[in-house]
Amino acid sequence: MPIAMDDLNGLSGAYENFLAGGTVKAEVRGPVLASWRRCKSFGLEPDRLDIPYQEELDLEGRLLHAAGPVLEQLESTLSGTNVSVILSDEHGQVLQRRAGGTKLNKSLDAVQLAVGFTFAEPIAGTNGIGTALAARQPCYILGREHFAQGMEPFACAGAPVRNPLSGHIEGVLDFTCWRTDADPAMLTTVSEAVAEIEKRLIEQATERERELFRTFLRARHHGRLPVGPPVSGRGTLGIHPPIGEFLDRSDHALLLEKAAELISSPVQVATEVTLSCGQVATLRCRPVTSPSGQMGIAVEVRLSGSGLRGRVAHTASGHADAVPSAADSLLVATEQLASNRLRSPLAAPASSEAAAPVRESFVPNRPAPLAPAAAAEAPPAPVSGTDEWLLLLGEPGVGRLAVQARQRLALLFSAGTRIGTTLDVTRTAEELAEVAVPQLADFAAVDLLEPVLHGGEPVPVHDELRRVAMSGVREDSHLYEVGELVHFVPSTPQARSLAHGEAVLEAELAKAPGWIAQDPERGAKILGSGIHSLITVPMQARGVLLGVVSFLRSQCPDPFEDDDLSLAEELVGRAALCIDNARRYAREHTLALGLQHSLLPQGLRSQSAVEVAHRYLPSQAGVGGDWYDVIPLSGARVALVVGDVVGHGVHAAATMGRLQTAVYNFSSLDMPADELLSRLDALVDRLDAAQDMVGTDRGVGTGVVGATCLYAVYDPVSRRCVLARAGHPLPALVLPDGTVEFPEVPAGPPLGLGSLPFETVELEIPEGSELVLFSDGLIEDRNRDIDVGLMLLQRALAQPSRPPEETCDAVLDALLPAHPLDDVALLVARFRSLDAGRVAVWDLPHDPASVSGMRAAVTEQLGRWGLEELAFATELLVSELATNAIRHAVGPVQVRLLHDRTLICEVSDGSSTSPRMRQAATTDEDGRGLFMTAQLAARWGTRYTNSGKVIWTEQTLPS
Repeated sequence: MPIAMDDLNGLSGAYENFLAGGTVKAEVRGPVLASWRRCKSFGLEPDRLDIPYQEELDLEGRLLHAAGPVLEQLESTLSGTNVSVILSDEHGQVLQRRAGGTKLNKSLDAVQLAVGFTFAEPIAGTNGIGTALAARQPCYILGREHFAQGMEPFACAGAPVRNPLSGHIEGVLDFTCWRTDADPAMLTTVSEAVAEIEKRLIEQATERERELFRTFLRARHHGRLPVGPPVSGRGTLGIHPPIGEFLDRSDHALLLEKAAELISSPVQVATEVTLSCGQVATLRCRPVTSPSGQMGIAVEVRLSGSGLRGRVAHTASGHADAVPSAADSLLVATEQLASNRLRSPLAAPASSEAAAPVRESFVPNRPAPLAPAAAAEAPPAPVSGTDEWLLLLGEPGVGRLAVQARQRLALLFSAGTRIGTTLDVTRTAEELAEVAVPQLADFAAVDLLEPVLHGGEPVPVHDELRRVAMSGVREDSHLYEVGELVHFVPSTPQARSLAHGEAVLEAELAKAPGWIAQDPERGAKILGSGIHSLITVPMQARGVLLGVVSFLRSQCPDPFEDDDLSLAEELVGRAALCIDNARRYAREHTLALGLQHSLLPQGLRSQSAVEVAHRYLPSQAGVGGDWYDVIPLSGARVALVVGDVVGHGVHAAATMGRLQTAVYNFSSLDMPADELLSRLDALVDRLDAAQDMVGTDRGVGTGVVGATCLYAVYDPVSRRCVLARAGHPLPALVLPDGTVEFPEVPAGPPLGLGSLPFETVELEIPEGSELVLFSDGLIEDRNRDIDVGLMLLQRALAQPSRPPEETCDAVLDALLPAHPLDDVALLVARFRSLDAGRVAVWDLPHDPASVSGMRAAVTEQLGRWGLEELAFATELLVSELATNAIRHAVGPVQVRLLHDRTLICEVSDGSSTSPRMRQAATTDEDGRGLFMTAQLAARWGTRYTNSGKVIWTEQTLPS
């Protein structure tokens, strides 16, 4: 059908406007616009689609079996035309592609509209297959109406194939051709072909089902039953669209359950059900007798209220992607469809650029396509005056069993989705009790062995169980309350279940003396409250006895039966695995948490250089490998370190402990920050190599590679801080006025990669500033961008003169979610400087004679500090160290005393040669200086500088 080029350009312009977020005018059909919106919500990109391919296809299914002859007929009829016939399954996966010319099929291969590829709407955008599935109605998509740019040259007409008895969509039949060859009549042909496939589908049902269904349809046709809403225009066998398409899934399941109850009831013929939307559905039973005498029950549902009825009428009239009713009745379609041949598949191709888009309410069997204006103004099809639908068809003899089976399957399905949602033992037990009431029992109680609650191995002491969960239809049951310790005597069903590992059924509790012996007074009250039947099931998983579950009936007058016993065992068996998983998780979590806390610093030593506060919070997934430390160094300096090991659990905690110990030992050697990280990087690489060498069976995330670290050294004398990092987030620096900065520390690679050297940066820190070190779990979250996390951190820190403890609390309150996905380590250090009056420095000439004057100056300085008690030992230390430096080293020699929490004596020179203490022989004239130094000082050591080395000692101050 011709269409003006400016109309085509208008549609393309509307498409571009839609992608840009603008308002789309009336030139886009409503169903197409709805599909575009769905595609946009899926996050699809029109120029880049990822169409999945599945090698294994179900080529033996009933859909292909039913569609085979129809596809062969279509292939024969469409031979020599540029129309490809495509059949997909209910998920949009292409099962077969027939007919179509060579050029067309090559183009379809290029866009992956071929066998094995999935063309569902969330994957491939607006198209004949995916949109028919999404809208659950026939659809006609032309040219630019496709969401994907690669599909623009094509036109598609697709219709869903439903099972006539259940209304379930089995697949989609689609006709695809060039846009220039398109004709809306394709929709008629594909709908008629679908009707033939659906007829063949019903032939796969049992003869009993087919006969009852034909009788029901014949009765409707002759007016003995209400006509109901219009059926699909394809002339199909079922009542389409099924009522389930207009209801919530829970409402539809409720109606089916009530329908099954009506079929099984000997007297009840009608009932009313209130749906979640507030409307009332009336269900009625009608007997159906086939000519052969086969009897059945048809349950129909009538909907009250205008909301849903209007929605159904809207769809049936063609305003919601539906196809109007065929002129023929259901009976004619049922009995004559086999002899009907498909009408001519396509009209002659239009000579213009494209065919006109028409409404998807294209009326079947119309001899000529509508003009655009006529199609736009076509009146809606009439709607029946009643809203009555076929809901269920069955036989009374098996009704009761069907109801029970449906209820049991529904309960097990609910248990599979509701039990085990968390790795918490108590919550899992509560979920079991909640699922069982009231579907299986009126009361359910879960009693577990005490060690199970704490993740330990349960010891089967049968009289030591804790009531963990209980659910009931009312409060006055007189049963043991949650939290009570329950002692079951050997004669009770619970004790017998625990002892023998088997479920026990007490159909009549009043006749079970062993049960009432547990507590005669309480037992009499329980019987008086109406509880009359009991099932106890031992909870066992992987050969471990965890506890016992009790199910009791009160309101239901029928006692428990063997079928109930089997259902209870299945229910408890599923829950037992979940509880055992939760128990094992609790045990590993407890072990990992204990290991983590034992490895983290329990109490950081007080430092003159910094005032610190710290926090560690495990994640929801368990203990991880985040850690922190504050390490005192020589010369009143202090090292601040925060690290992160990838993964969670015991392995991450153990690896964290190894790295923390390594950092502490490397720090004790007074290594520069960059060299320390290089040593740590080499250690991580060796750890991974050692695990690979011994063939350690490691799961995902158990390797050390990926560990990060930030290392900072602060000198309170110079107020300078040296920082280096290995793949770790930048620290935050809070200046005394509240200004927050993120110093640019060179970003080294994570530990274990060994690819690049590490670099350092040196900052001068004003006194009173705070340095905030943290792991990535603080600022990273799947629900926000990392830049947002940094902004929140900056905002939380922007407050001057706040103690570190308050800073920690403010940061965690601002950034930490209720259930963090990663563990968090936080270290806040407020910097102090060492008062100049507590520092004394002397430069010595390179002359041994100057040492005597140095001793006198040291004694005088100690007198000013009130440390006369240390004068003798300090003179000896200064004399020995200074003399060695003058004799054996080069460069300037300097002596420095620091009055801190200890008395620190430092002698520096320009040599990088380190002295070594040795045991001097009795005949040696020297070699005893460092031995004497070690005896006089509490600690001593050597550290290297850019210009040489420093020999230092520390002496304990007098009390």
